[in-house]
Amino acid sequence: MRVTVGHLGWADVIFVMEKRHVDRLREKFAAETAGKPVICLRIPDKFQFLDRILLDLLRERLRDHLGAEAL
Repeated sequence: MRVTVGHLGWADVIFVMEKRHVDRLREKFAAETAGKPVICLRIPDKFQFLDRILLDLLRERLRDHLGAEAL
């Protein structure tokens, strides 16, 4: 899925997997990301969709930000 202005418009917090994703978002959508936290989870963008290892990493890294009850 590609990120759109609409996706960023309603977001309070933006999570990305890699540092380069932060850089791209800030470059391409400067106005839409201004003032919003963009959090890099430091997960390599090398996994297939719904890969079990990826899901485990996402749960682990998001727990600090969203709480265990949200996952």
